[in-house]
This record gives sequence, structure tokens and C-alpha cells, in this order.
Amino acid sequence: MTAVAPLYTVPISERPRQPWRRTFSAVLFFLVFNLGCLMINASQFVFLLPLRLLPFKWSRALYVDGIRYTKGAFGCLLILICQWFAPTKLIVSFETTGQGSFTPEDIDRIIVKDKKGDVVSLNLPTKFVMIANHQIYLDWLYEWCLLYFIGPQGVHRYVYITLKKSLQWVPVVGWGMQFFNFIFLARSWASDRVQLSANLSTLGSEAETQDNPLAFILYPEGTLVSQDTRPISKKFADKMGIADMTHTLLPRSTGLHYSLRSLSPRIPDLRLIDVTVVYPGVPPLHYGQDFYTLRSVFFDGIPPPVIHMHLRMFDVAREVPIGYLSGSNPSEASPKTEPMVEVDIPEKEKKGFDEWLKGLWKEKDDSIGMFYEANSFAREKAAQVEIPLKLRRKREMLDAFCFFLPAAAGWAWGKCKTY
Repeated sequence: MTAVAPLYTVPISERPRQPWRRTFSAVLFFLVFNLGCLMINASQFVFLLPLRLLPFKWSRALYVDGIRYTKGAFGCLLILICQWFAPTKLIVSFETTGQGSFTPEDIDRIIVKDKKGDVVSLNLPTKFVMIANHQIYLDWLYEWCLLYFIGPQGVHRYVYITLKKSLQWVPVVGWGMQFFNFIFLARSWASDRVQLSANLSTLGSEAETQDNPLAFILYPEGTLVSQDTRPISKKFADKMGIADMTHTLLPRSTGLHYSLRSLSPRIPDLRLIDVTVVYPGVPPLHYGQDFYTLRSVFFDGIPPPVIHMHLRMFDVAREVPIGYLSGSNPSEASPKTEPMVEVDIPEKEKKGFDEWLKGLWKEKDDSIGMFYEANSFAREKAAQVEIPLKLRRKREMLDAFCFFLPAAAGWAWGKCKTY
């Protein structure tokens, strides 16, 4: 008998129609996810926005803590919809030989297991910029899920990303992202560099002063690898007289360079975590979006059985050539100064960082090719762990719907009425 290929290995356009019983699960997913989003956004408007409007330090502090709770609630919601509607697991491996490598002692320290031997967290630094190759629109979801497992309590409450400015007014989701203090950009670098640098300077200063985590996710390729973007990358490579990538796009260095230069002076121990992501079922030289979309994963119930994530980590101050900061902008030399914007980066430093990033991306591209050949990101089998995408604590199912925020507000109101 001929073996039937798993559906995740078949392009979406060639898959058979889903049975009618699948419709019930799709409707249930739609209701659960939208209910969670509505509960989170309603809590932000009803319970937190009034605190933001009050002219007191204590109300401002409560507002900030509340927003962090709602951001963590959304992170829990992402884990929960995977757990209930699209079960999968992360297979996290660590670079051990090249740039950004981990020693065996580092890996033993990073991997935290419970008494049963299951991985419960990754003891990585909690102030970092995370970069990754970009294959499908769900990349950001799975990377946010990874943040849930970094540190004892996760750093999913402290994540920041950049989005198109047009998305900030999308009902519920866009409003919520504004409360999360995400950075909305107009895709015009002349104005975006001012906003990006200023926002990150503020976030970096606050994280260091308050000793809070900070996780900033950025995709240097700027867009998905697809049949539309692949020719653009090839054309640019030919124009520059350099080799194009095979499995990724040529990275754009400007946004990442400005981000690191804005954060590094304010967070002396800032790390750069580079994640190489591969989804099973996507053949070499094909496009991930042809196999995995929001609809196919959560409505059709065909998620990737695993998500491979290979980690490299760099000390930004010592290992990343971001350039000489205090000479070009003295205000960036101290995390205690007011946020200032670096208008121009010296051309020599731009070129040096651009070449470094392209070299890093070439290694990433080669490691993806090696994975397709040998099911490993390196010639020597890399250390790896499996992490099922499940909530670690049952009460976090309530967190996913922001239950404890209105409950706490109701309790406080009841106490006030007794006086």
C-alpha cells in the first residue's frame, strides 16, 4: 500500500477539503480567540485607561503594571489557542561551534527541567533583541510563544515589536497593540528612524532603571520569503555584485543597526539572540506561506508538528560591530540621559555592520540548507530540547482571558464600599 503523505507536507492549494465536523472546531477557535482579544482590550479601556488619565504616580504605576498583565494575557492566549486548536512543540537547539555559540556548560545552565525531566524554562538573559528569518505570517506568534519559556516567569509580558502604522486603528487588535506600546512605523525611514530610536531609547532606559526584562523582536529581511520577494532580493544582490541567499532574503541592516545603537548604551548587558526557524513539510526552495497560514493552522487544524528553532547569542557591546556610540552622539553614552536620536551613523560604521549582518545571514542560510540535508543545523549534532506549546499553570487559562484584572478591580471596589 502507498503511504499517505501527512497533510502538512502538501501545499494548501492541493489539500482535500476538510470534513464538515472540522467546521465546529474552526468556529470554536474563532469564538475563543476573539473572546480573549475582546476581554483583554475591554480590560484595558475600562480598568486601566482611567488610571492613565489620573495625575498621580501611584495610578501611573498601576496602569503600567496592568498593561504588562494584559500583554502577558495575550501571550498566554497565543499559547492556549495552540494548545487547544493547533498542538505543536518547539525543538530548540543551540549553536556550539560558530559565531554566537554556547558552551556545554552554558547549555546545561540554560535548560531548566522539573522533577519529571520536562523542560519548563530556558535560563537565557532577559534583556535582548531577537532577530529571525521570516517565512510565514505566524512567525511572530511562535516567537512570542518562545518568550513565554525564557526566564522563570517568561518575558512574554515585556515583548515589543514594530508594526505598520496603518494597523494601529484596527478595532480591538490595533487598539490593544497601542496599549502594549508597540512601535508603529510609516515605512518611511526619514521619519521612522526618529520614532524608532526615541521609542527604543525610552524603553531601554526604563528596563534598565526598573530592572525589568525587555524583548524586542525584529525581522531584518523586512518581509516574507515568497515568489514575489525572491526576485527582488536577487535583483538587489546582482546590483550590489554579491551572492543572493538560497533559503532566505538578503537582510536589511539599517533598522537593526539603529535599534542596537539606541538600546545598547542604556542596557550594558544587552544581548542579540539570533533564531533560525525551519518548519517541517516545506521542501527546499519552496515557500512556507504555501504550507502554513493562519487559516490552515487554526481553522483547518493542520499545524506544523514541530517548529525547529536554532539559537545563537551575542553580547552586543563586545561581539556586534555597532560602531562607536559616544563619539557620534554623546547623549547615548549614558542610560540616565533623556532619549536622544542619532541622526546619522558614520558611513564606515554602517558598512561594517551591514557586512557583518550579511555574513551572519549567509551562515543562517547555509545552516538551513544543512538542515534540509541532514536534519541538523550543524555538521555536529547540536544540543536540543523539546518544549510542548502548553501553559505551565492552569490558572493561566484564566489569565488568557484577563480574568484576574476585573476580579481584582471588583474586589477593590467592594473594599472601598465598606468604608
